Amino acid sequence: MRQTLNVRGSLAFWSVAALLAPAARAETLAELPPIVVTAPGIDRDASLSLDAAALARGGTPNLLAALNRDVAGLSLADALGNPWQPELVYRGFVASPLQGGAQGLAVYLDGGRFNQPFGETVNFDLLPEVSIDRVSVETANPVYGLNALGGAIIVATKTGRSAPGVRLSLAGGDSNRGEASIEAGGQSGEFSAYAALTARHDGGWRRHSPSTLYNGFGDIGWDGGGGGVHLKLIGADTDLTGNGASPVELLAADRRAVFTYPDSTRNRYDRVSLHPWLALSTATRIEASLYVQTLRQRTSNGDTADIALCPDTTGALCLDGDPLIGSDGRGIAGAPATTFGVLNLSNTTTDAAGVLVQLKDRRHFGAGDAELVIGFSHDRSRTNFAATSVLGTLDPSRQVSGLGTVIDQPDGTITPVGLIARTRYTGVFVNERAPLVEGLFAELGLRWNEARIGLDDQIGTALDGRHRFDRFNPAIALDYTRGGVRLRAGYAETNRAPTPAELACADPAAPCSLTNFFVGDPALRQVVARTFEASAAGRARLGWSLDWRLAAYRTASDDDIQYVAAGVTGRAYFRNIGATRRQGIDAGITATHGGWRIHAGYALTDATFQTALILNSPENPEADANGLIMVRPGDRIPDIPRHRGVVSVDYDGHGFTAGGDVQAQSGQRLFGDEAGLLAPTAAFAVVNLRASVAVGGPLTLFGELTNVLDTRYATFGTLSPTADVALTEAPGATDPRSLGPGAPRRWLAGIRARF
Repeated sequence: MRQTLNVRGSLAFWSVAALLAPAARAETLAELPPIVVTAPGIDRDASLSLDAAALARGGTPNLLAALNRDVAGLSLADALGNPWQPELVYRGFVASPLQGGAQGLAVYLDGGRFNQPFGETVNFDLLPEVSIDRVSVETANPVYGLNALGGAIIVATKTGRSAPGVRLSLAGGDSNRGEASIEAGGQSGEFSAYAALTARHDGGWRRHSPSTLYNGFGDIGWDGGGGGVHLKLIGADTDLTGNGASPVELLAADRRAVFTYPDSTRNRYDRVSLHPWLALSTATRIEASLYVQTLRQRTSNGDTADIALCPDTTGALCLDGDPLIGSDGRGIAGAPATTFGVLNLSNTTTDAAGVLVQLKDRRHFGAGDAELVIGFSHDRSRTNFAATSVLGTLDPSRQVSGLGTVIDQPDGTITPVGLIARTRYTGVFVNERAPLVEGLFAELGLRWNEARIGLDDQIGTALDGRHRFDRFNPAIALDYTRGGVRLRAGYAETNRAPTPAELACADPAAPCSLTNFFVGDPALRQVVARTFEASAAGRARLGWSLDWRLAAYRTASDDDIQYVAAGVTGRAYFRNIGATRRQGIDAGITATHGGWRIHAGYALTDATFQTALILNSPENPEADANGLIMVRPGDRIPDIPRHRGVVSVDYDGHGFTAGGDVQAQSGQRLFGDEAGLLAPTAAFAVVNLRASVAVGGPLTLFGELTNVLDTRYATFGTLSPTADVALTEAPGATDPRSLGPGAPRRWLAGIRARF
């Protein structure tokens, strides 16, 4: 084997010199297939990647179900009880549609950031699933910019070249479930076009839980020999109901029951993006992704509250012993023998835009192909947020009906909010992959992030604030391939700035409700994560084709941010909680032969607090007399299963397919029990089956049966004021544990056609 060691000072200098070296043989970037940039940095051979066929293995495209099935280190926490609103957890880091989630994953859609800037939330219902060409799950790398503490999820959409033809799908299932989609694509010479429309409705297996989604997508592109451009359009109109966790005693009496309702989210989303690329030479190319988007979100959430008649004032209402005050500054009266609640209403409009530009060069130099990327990104947004809490009544079914009176407490615990938040996120990065000796490469990354956040109170001045965060994040990795085995070891630093939502809700003396209400903005520190990782992967052929991967990692985070309970029921605030650590292993193997595909995966995720904490947990029965719990270093972080395993088997025969999978995971700590004083959720295993058969011509029938054994399980747990609400289904219930129940046995069947 040839061992040619290239030593020319630093690798960065060496690669810049390589750009100018006339003797170096250039790879022909301009002649590669047309590429729409999907993320910053060099092109990676992602080991965790799913194509459109994998997403539709159950019959219709389902991004979250496919990730949950095929990526063992990834799990879904059903905090809201809606299939399109889960918290996605990867290696202990979260991508969530909830403002209170400790967001730690960056999500890119065709090269533009998809994390919504107000809270870095990820709204999976906005993604045009039928139009997704590929999704990759990447590990921590500073090149992905802010929020990539645990890694990044990269989503690439279809074009007329990648998805030619016409496809139709129509399906229906239990609980008044229905889906319909149409997509069409094609090309003529250098031009291509693709469009898709999807309509979905689910009556919801739980009570009072319907959801309706409409998604549209379009792509028009031109790809010449030395350049190209694509215009992409996305639209979404979704109406989701997520009634959240329910007390364990209520679920035991009625698995379909919800605690309080309504809990609805209405989203309107529009996104226009432009994706040009231009070859400067056979080795050098400029790629760009520009987007403009608007998200309009309206929420309505009925909650319990410590509101009752004051003990010494006839007809007056009190909140936690203090008089309840309306927006007119006067006390609020209520009728005797009435159970009161609050209807939390919010309206959020976010306009955002961003650009990613990178210069990419790849050529043969020394012992292999070298690649260098130099890039710049800038994302900005303006959010107009308004929220009110309306006094309501709680009927025997636990529906909250607003009485029209807006609550405005002088101490700020419940008050109307009007806020304009502006963000400016800028990044400059260099990413390089350089050969050292034959088969051995070094990969270097360096990114500078700057976040500027401005808050302007529209009612008073309490929310006003100006914040700036910046940091240089490095990364280095060694990558060695020989004999079909690839070894990789590396170190990366990443950071995330506090979001506008977190900065506006960081005062323990004036906490927020669990539905995005903000008061005060004491400074929070940015989170910095340091990750060490080593992995091995390979491919072998022993009659069957075997692809395997094993990875071990450790991520230590400083100044982690968490949403912690306040002393007031239903209120919480964001705070830095010190150090946390997430470490573990991921293992997977896939065997294919003929029409058979067998996959097995296992993940161990050890996510723990590393700083002693004293937290409020007023609903925890093991808390002290002041409602406090003591968290010790080594206590597990809630919402993260320690063990998870998946096994799936599929067979593709002549005109039919059949398959199934088993997904199992251990229990997890409840929110509000960070000290581990109560029993965690129970471990479980779920079995799913799927099949399809060609019935002639372009038509195929398909069906999917999930949770075949009708297993009762939960993927999320928290504590709630059960004893304060009369449960007609479970009289006398006092257990504060509440669970997000997993869906029971469900079926979906349909027909699809391809022309």
